[in-house]
Amino acid sequence: MPLTSPYSGDKPPLPETVEQLKARIPGWGVDLDPANRPSFPQESLEHRPEGAVRGLPAQQPHTGYRERSIEHADLTPVFGTAQPLHGVSGAVRRLAYERFSEARTAHWLLLIAADRVEVAGSVARSFATLRPDNPVTQTGIRAEISHHGIRSRRGQGRADVNHQWMDPIVVAGPWVLGGWAATRVVRRVVGRRRDAA
Repeated sequence: MPLTSPYSGDKPPLPETVEQLKARIPGWGVDLDPANRPSFPQESLEHRPEGAVRGLPAQQPHTGYRERSIEHADLTPVFGTAQPLHGVSGAVRRLAYERFSEARTAHWLLLIAADRVEVAGSVARSFATLRPDNPVTQTGIRAEISHHGIRSRRGQGRADVNHQWMDPIVVAGPWVLGGWAATRVVRRVVGRRRDAA
């Protein structure tokens, strides 16, 4: 049976005939008659805007690795190339796409973990610049004070109040751990220099 691409507007062929499906599934095909579907004229693939391409657009050329769901045989005809995979976060994303279906929780948890790794790496890289990240001005802490952050949450039935206690840990945790690790490294280096002298 020839399969159509999931990226084209063509409908795939039915695995069974219309009569077989009607006989097997009660009520199947009640909307087959266009007169029963008010949206039918808009659904028709014959009413295409001028210049629209029939079938698949030309495949965008690519070199190297491009993440693709294991459910699909090919890449989408057009895809972004602005953020290629890199570093540890890229390796985690590659694992998510190559090993797990998008229907699996592991796929999405790995992508979330890769995002967290990327954030940690970005914070670490910022310390190598002349203007490292500033957690006070760049996380909205100042706005919490100046724009009535706490008052806007009380008595409003907002869902984010349930995890509000975790926010300082999530925001400040990496900074505290990074400071602790940097202190340990500095102490070791200073200790070794004293021992050598």
